[in-house]
Amino acid sequence: MPSPLHLLLLAAECAPLVKVGGLGDMAGSLPKALRALGHDVRVALPHYSIIDNARFPAQSAVHFSVPSRGGEVWAAAHEVVHDGVPIYLISGPPIPPRPHVYGGIAEDSFKFIFFSLAALKMCAALDWQPDVVHAHDWHTGAAPGYLGLAGRSDPFFAPVASLFTIHNLPYSGAGAGEALWHFGLGPSPWMSLPEHLRWSPMAVGLSYADAINAVSPGYAREILTLEYGSGFEGLLADRADRLSGVLNGIDYNVWNPAADPNLPANFDADSLERRAENKRALQEECRLPVRPDVPLIGMVSRLDGQKGFDLIAPALREFLKEDVQFVLLGAGDPVYHAAMGALAGEYPDKVAAQFKFDAVAATHIYGGADIFLMPSRYEPCGLGQMIALRYGAVPVVRATGGLADTVVDATSRNGTGLVFREYSSYALYAALTRALTLYPDRASWRKLQQRGMKADFSWDKSAKQYEGLYRKAIAYRR
Repeated sequence: MPSPLHLLLLAAECAPLVKVGGLGDMAGSLPKALRALGHDVRVALPHYSIIDNARFPAQSAVHFSVPSRGGEVWAAAHEVVHDGVPIYLISGPPIPPRPHVYGGIAEDSFKFIFFSLAALKMCAALDWQPDVVHAHDWHTGAAPGYLGLAGRSDPFFAPVASLFTIHNLPYSGAGAGEALWHFGLGPSPWMSLPEHLRWSPMAVGLSYADAINAVSPGYAREILTLEYGSGFEGLLADRADRLSGVLNGIDYNVWNPAADPNLPANFDADSLERRAENKRALQEECRLPVRPDVPLIGMVSRLDGQKGFDLIAPALREFLKEDVQFVLLGAGDPVYHAAMGALAGEYPDKVAAQFKFDAVAATHIYGGADIFLMPSRYEPCGLGQMIALRYGAVPVVRATGGLADTVVDATSRNGTGLVFREYSSYALYAALTRALTLYPDRASWRKLQQRGMKADFSWDKSAKQYEGLYRKAIAYRR
């Protein structure tokens, strides 16, 4: 039997301490699944001032320093244990006491590059040597960079392998060249990269990591193309033998409609009739006419072009001529706020828009909407469609990245949702029309819901795949 691994996971977010998006969910859930497999997993996270120190009290601390061209920079790591997982909160002057996770590149480049290197130095200070450092997105790209360069001549770090996970490739940390130089790192050696990308932490991580993966098999294939590669497609093609895709999961202990305390009525795949109470409560909450017969479409999303909002307003304007209702929860680009707000003003009995992020309100949509909309331009993995499936809301998605990997079109015997391929308002409108055509057949619709609810997107399977990737990274390092 293979020996247990020592694993250090680096991320800019980790639920429940701090979460902005899906990265936080993954960093909070994967370590628990890996520990269940017997591995020693620890997490490092910047010590943001917004973390609730009363809820997550530090049990111990270690102090050390990080070298820079300006001299040694002091750092500290305070240990918090949550659900059995040690989480080290890294602090130091480059991590300012600001009421946010992400600022501009001038702040974030120094903050995250310092954090990445400090997390490595922390291991030496603790005399705890990881087998693999698992770095996530550009914020932690400096760690594989150090391990692939200076770390090879350091006896402590020489055997330490790295895995670099891509969550969203276009967000590369471009503009971080000054911070990379300040902390002793240079650009990517890949001359095929545009100059501004060579000096990005994303490029550094991709260039020096022992293994690379994307958060779905579909996205791993897409980023090798000019359309989705964001300038990195040449580098990734050169390192394609080190690239794989592992689908993210969701925590089934958290996302469980049979026990979710935020739902007015709990239910499972065999008691879907109880969802009617959630639909009624959602309509009341959104001040829409309470009608059990009308198809209710829900959407929980960042308002961003990536999420397909340039398609949604034109498609919905036509689709709202039908007898339907639409509920939106999310915030983002003011242009899309205005467009969706205008629709809500034109159709007050059909459209409700809440421009905010609210975990409880999101659960009400997952558990009460009949249809869940995700028409993304690209979607590295996506958690919303998995949660919707788990909660019996039939997803309408575009076939891209993780959406294509998780939702099976209703035309298949194993269908779980409605899938369209062309990125256009017309294709979205056609998919919604198909859903509207299927909805009145209650028996067939119920089967569609049940197949989705019974699909397994828990972390158990994904954690085993990551275990395999870690061992590959160790082999590559050797």
